Amino acid sequence: MGSRQMLALSLGGVIGTGIFMSPGYFIQSAGALGTIFGYIVGAILVCLVMQCLGELSVDNPKTGSFHDYANAYINKGVGFVVAWLYWATWTIALGSNLLTIGILMRRWFPSFPIWIWCFCFGLLIFIVNLNQLTWFNKSEALTSWIKTVALMIFVGIGLLMIAKVLPNHDPYQVKGFSQLTNRGWLPNGIGPILATILTANFAYSGAEMIGVAAGEAKNPDKTIPKAMRQTLAILIVLFIGAIFVMGTLLSPQDQGLTTSPFVTILNHAGIPGAADIMNAILIITLFSASNAGVYAASRMIWSLADKGEITRKLAKLNHVGLPVYGLCLTMAGGALSLLSGIYAAQTIYLILNALSAFAVVAVWIVIAWSELNFRRQYLQKHDLSDLKYRVSWYPFTPITVILICLLSIVGIGFDPNQQIALIVGIPVTICLYFYRILVERKKEKSDEL
Repeated sequence: MGSRQMLALSLGGVIGTGIFMSPGYFIQSAGALGTIFGYIVGAILVCLVMQCLGELSVDNPKTGSFHDYANAYINKGVGFVVAWLYWATWTIALGSNLLTIGILMRRWFPSFPIWIWCFCFGLLIFIVNLNQLTWFNKSEALTSWIKTVALMIFVGIGLLMIAKVLPNHDPYQVKGFSQLTNRGWLPNGIGPILATILTANFAYSGAEMIGVAAGEAKNPDKTIPKAMRQTLAILIVLFIGAIFVMGTLLSPQDQGLTTSPFVTILNHAGIPGAADIMNAILIITLFSASNAGVYAASRMIWSLADKGEITRKLAKLNHVGLPVYGLCLTMAGGALSLLSGIYAAQTIYLILNALSAFAVVAVWIVIAWSELNFRRQYLQKHDLSDLKYRVSWYPFTPITVILICLLSIVGIGFDPNQQIALIVGIPVTICLYFYRILVERKKEKSDEL
């Protein structure tokens, strides 16, 4: 992969429903400025995380990425946990995304059952990931740039409406930027802002896919830093720009703020067919995110199998060198997630999505922790100047990542809708960790005998 392909992969994973649908809820609870602040903190955090991952990936590009780094620089228990959590994140998202695609397709084809669309798009994702990497690169490049351009156009239209260049037919509209503070700077206190930071982290998740693809990168010391810089620049401008537009143009009383803020603003601007346009963009967005997620998840299974942490049979590659069994396991997990969304939406499906949100923060903590330990170990045998890519302000950067991630986890406790992430995520993490440690000790004892 070159820097363009890695950029497309990263954007494919990041730009999803987290920016198209979620911000409206937090604008209502945390206020517009509180939400912007939360996403700015998330942007700073993802920049620091990518610096940590950049140093690790350039020095030692591995397909297993943070799984390998955690094994090497923390311990095998943490590596095992982070690999499974990351796999679960994208596998759960696959089921959720396919279900949402099926629902969105019914707008145009109401007589077709949802399961047909879930099956068709799932099969397409499987075929793209099963064949040569060129297929994946081209499909992900196309879909990633479509949704990136769509987000750019939305921000542009919104800014023109704010500047009164385009009309605004919103019955709740107010002058200038007063919508941002009409309920006060912090309408519901600090708690919702902490919850917003966690959601912002989830919205930015996917940027770390560059690390997963490092093992397949051409000239990693050049392509990885370049792809990281481009990804961060695009995300920060578009994400914060989109939230600024929503917070400035939409009143908290507007139902469209929580149901479909993009469609609402386009309708207020008098854009014909706004709902159909956004429906198509959302379908492309979900397909792209699922495609990128399956790529990352299948590589994580391969990494676990390649290290012997699960059965080595899952490390099998097909005739073009792709992890076919890891792909099959990921698709099967996505199918189970999809079924839980249909038949157990208020129980199993809710738990799975809570685990997914928790996993993102856990992965970022492990990346920073790995880099913190890596630098210490590296300097015992090498000079700092030998590193081709270095984290700025070490050790402040990785420590800051860990602290902000821990703070965002604390913020979950202030939001009743997200508290289940802690209730589920912490026990799962502990169980996976001690399982791996016990297996490792048992193996060591058998080797001694």
